Formats: sequence, C-alpha cells, structure tokens
Amino acid sequence: MTAITRPLALLAGLGLALGAVAYAPASQARTHVSVGVVVGVPPPPVRVVHVRPRPGYVWAPGYWRWSPRGHRHVWVDGYWVRARPGYHYRPARWVHEGRDWRFHRGYWGR
Repeated sequence: MTAITRPLALLAGLGLALGAVAYAPASQARTHVSVGVVVGVPPPPVRVVHVRPRPGYVWAPGYWRWSPRGHRHVWVDGYWVRARPGYHYRPARWVHEGRDWRFHRGYWGR
C-alpha cells in the first residue's frame, strides 16, 4: 500500500467498527467492550497520595499507563469520582501474568 492508503484504510475500518457499535440493537448496546494492554515491562511503584475524604465522592487513585509512543509507563494522576450507591470503586491495576503485565482499568462493582 502507498503511504497515504494504509492510514486511510485503517481509519475506514475503525469507522465501520464504531458505526456497527453505534447502530447495534438495544439488546446488544449494553454489552461491555474493553481493550486490554499487555506489556513485558513491569510498572514502577504506585505513587501514594493522601487525600481528605470528600462527602459524596470516591477517590480514584492514580496509576501507571503504558505509552506505546514513548515505550514507557506514564503516571496518570488520581481524581474524584461521584459515589454510586450500592457500588464500590475498584481502582485501575496491573496484574503480572507469566512474563507479561496486563492492565485492568478501574471500574464500579457491586
């Protein structure tokens, strides 16, 4: 492919995939889709930040994300999230699986 054709083909494929999700029937619209990140480099130690409790909010702690452009871990600061009654916030984390590290995004669980 030429230098311009390949990016256009990738962009068109992404557009078709997103369009299929946008026009999915209501029964399929609730399906959870996630994209995982697996790298062979362990993340640095987590930075611990002490915050004061804030009524009606939950602190989502910072985490290391992988930067494919820089080929390194990059720190993402923590932030406040409005509390959801009946749910508990599960923070983002890296899990060691064999020789690799898999990233799991933070989420609300029951």
